[in-house]
Amino acid sequence: MLNKRFFKTKNEAEVTFEFQHPQAEQVQLVGEFTDWQPVAMKFNKKEQCFKLKQRLPNDQQFHFRYLVNGTIWDNDHHADGYIANSFGTENSIVNTQRI
Repeated sequence: MLNKRFFKTKNEAEVTFEFQHPQAEQVQLVGEFTDWQPVAMKFNKKEQCFKLKQRLPNDQQFHFRYLVNGTIWDNDHHADGYIANSFGTENSIVNTQRI
């Protein structure tokens, strides 16, 4: 799930990435905005999901995926969209355009 917060004085959005997976012991966020390098997400016991906040420039869209336990790739099932990638699967899309 993606939660977005826009700032009045900054040209960026704070996006909270939230992800649940029944087999997840660890989850990493991997995307264009991390140069496709995995970034560890923290487990929130209260909400029973992994979370990570990331600031991204406004009015753009970015591809990303989740890496579960270092071996399983998954998409955000509440992403703003999906696009085919060169591996024969799809990437999730986060859009930072103000609506």
